[in-house]
Amino acid sequence: MLDRLRGVFPPIPTPFDRSTGDLDERALSANVARWMTSGLTGVLALGSNGETGALDEGECDRVVAVVRAALPAGRVLIVGTGRESTRATIRASERAAARGADAVLVRTPSYFGAHMTVEALAAHFRAVADAAPVPVLLYNLPAATGVTLSVPLVSALAEHGNIIGMKETSPELERLGECVQLRGGMFAVLCGWAPVAYPALASGAVGAILAVANVVPDACVTLFDLVRAGRHVEALALQRRLTPLAQLVTSVYGVAGLKLALELAGFAGGPVRGPLLPPPEAARTAIAQALAPFGSMME
Repeated sequence: MLDRLRGVFPPIPTPFDRSTGDLDERALSANVARWMTSGLTGVLALGSNGETGALDEGECDRVVAVVRAALPAGRVLIVGTGRESTRATIRASERAAARGADAVLVRTPSYFGAHMTVEALAAHFRAVADAAPVPVLLYNLPAATGVTLSVPLVSALAEHGNIIGMKETSPELERLGECVQLRGGMFAVLCGWAPVAYPALASGAVGAILAVANVVPDACVTLFDLVRAGRHVEALALQRRLTPLAQLVTSVYGVAGLKLALELAGFAGGPVRGPLLPPPEAARTAIAQALAPFGSMME
């Protein structure tokens, strides 16, 4: 499975119909088909950019089914199945596997954050990994969950045969460098923080799950290829072009900004689901300016 994770994955947004607010399955399928004309390794469905917390379980199941049907054979489908209880996470993982997920990405529970001790987290992830029909990737997202997977905990969990890697969504390259050495270098670490994608890949990450890859997939794949080819001067220059756009569609304007960027790039974006709000007017100008240098890569 390690080799199948090499490359770039977009954490895809979930499009909603502007009139009804329902899941827009046709738009989702069309987006996936277009992403797959690039060199992306696969996609992550139902991550944080997929507004998963705002979907009901039936909608989650439909997203997985639609995405799997639109993915060509050989492209990898990772599905976010983290829920607040171990029981619900296991059930979500089983349903995702039944609908074609190749692996599941499991975030840390956070509602009872003060009680998410090392022991509680270890028991949770081991129980999920024991039950999951497909490989499990840990998801470290401290900025959103307030819960951090420490390196010693990740090291212990890496000993489980069905926990094959992790998505590291933080700028802490020291953590990432320690994690890529686990299991004799066979623990798959995917960078989830676009502004440090270049150094993360150069430090041994097998790939990256990047929000900005939804908008400029070819540029992100090129960055990965440049690093693998040892063309570091070019990779660093491309990283510096990507970073402003990546920040706008994540930390600055969030999912609403990402969906706006998708529309500007010719994909289906659509509205966000409340309580998220539409992006401010200033977002359109800022994102359009940041997209301009990638015009030739979006044709």
